[in-house]
Amino acid sequence: MGTMAEIATLEGDQSFNAYVAEPGSPPKASIIVIQEIFGVNLGIRQKCDKLAADGYLAVAPDLFWRLQPGVELDPDVEAEFQQALYLMGKFNQDLGIRDIEATIHYIRRERGVPKVGAVGYCLGGRLAFMTAARTDVDASVGYYGVGIEELLGEKHAISNPLMLHIPTEDGFVDKDTQKAMHEGLDDHPRVTLHDYVGLDHGFATEHGKRRDEEAATIADGRTAAFFEGHLG
Repeated sequence: MGTMAEIATLEGDQSFNAYVAEPGSPPKASIIVIQEIFGVNLGIRQKCDKLAADGYLAVAPDLFWRLQPGVELDPDVEAEFQQALYLMGKFNQDLGIRDIEATIHYIRRERGVPKVGAVGYCLGGRLAFMTAARTDVDASVGYYGVGIEELLGEKHAISNPLMLHIPTEDGFVDKDTQKAMHEGLDDHPRVTLHDYVGLDHGFATEHGKRRDEEAATIADGRTAAFFEGHLG
């Protein structure tokens, strides 16, 4: 069970909340958990709790705070799914990356944990790519990131390891987009792509209709090994 922390923006004139899950002993590193369009909901908090059980300080910043603080939506409830899409449309992703950067600063400066990774899902998968390109995060992982083909012009700025999990039947990421991701990133020395044949968006969610237990276990195992190797 985690607690809430307050993080100052990069400008220092405002602050936002984050869910923080702490390990039972001094953390070996920290991992920022980047939300889906559904906010820092139960599933995202459970991701944090699992990472804390593995020895990481896990921090999930509330990236929708400028729109509506404390968003917690259920993707299996149609009205809440539509609300999430609305928030996604209003969300300023550039400011979101600045809030992730502020979270990195919080972890390193206030919590004293030098090694920081990031893992994101859906919108968070896209933001994980942007975090890898725009910040000095030590390692990043994106699950079923949306719209990454629009960001390939930033790939030259990725200097630390990035791993992307790509379900081949993603209803939000079509085949042309997947092809563009592979063509643009397969030869990048810092980027690793994993395809999950026949699977749809959201397969690694903690609970709900979208989860595929076998594929989630495989992907999460790859993520764990990736962070162990790059945050150790």
